[in-house]
Amino acid sequence: MNTDTARAAILAQIRARQGRPAAQHAMEVADVEVDIGRHVRGPQPALGDRADRIARFTAQAQALQTRVARVASAQDVPAAVAAYLHEQALPLNGVAWDTLAAHPWAEAGLTLEYRPPRDEDKLGLTGCFCAVAETGSLVLASSPATPSSTHLLPETHIAIVPASRIVPALEDAYALLRAELGELPRALSTVSGPSRTGDIEQTIVLGAHGPYRVHVVIVDAD
Repeated sequence: MNTDTARAAILAQIRARQGRPAAQHAMEVADVEVDIGRHVRGPQPALGDRADRIARFTAQAQALQTRVARVASAQDVPAAVAAYLHEQALPLNGVAWDTLAAHPWAEAGLTLEYRPPRDEDKLGLTGCFCAVAETGSLVLASSPATPSSTHLLPETHIAIVPASRIVPALEDAYALLRAELGELPRALSTVSGPSRTGDIEQTIVLGAHGPYRVHVVIVDAD
């Protein structure tokens, strides 16, 4: 039994217990589509201008144990990345998205390959589709040039975040996805700090299912 068949069987049982027909009426389907299309938003905190969004994102990301740096322009990104790696005594080589190839990494002493990561790769550099001020989260959309494995497999994930792509809330991120992509990508990740688990004696352990550390470089200039 495939997933669609199993889901249909479960829903049919629920409808039968409610004394309703096994199949949805056409009007019910239409009502559901209208409700989904409304994109109703729940209560949200008030977030003001761009400066407020950057400040809120920074505070929330740091609360999630994400390190945050801020630079004036894209030309400053490699030096900021190199400074973080030196500070953490981490290697200066790794893999990156194709979309980051134009940065002058070599001038900062970094050696990057533009491919999906392998087991031995310890550093993954990515951009992001957008970032969410309310939660301090990164939203990453997969594509051939932006594979999800780059932020999932290496022990260290560094993300480049244009300040203009920091949106107030998660609902705004989905609205931006609909406006710019038209549909969801094959994989959509919301990254809220390093991977962690508390399964063993409720003790938080980082790097359980992904990176041990996450570092964000916010770029002020568009």
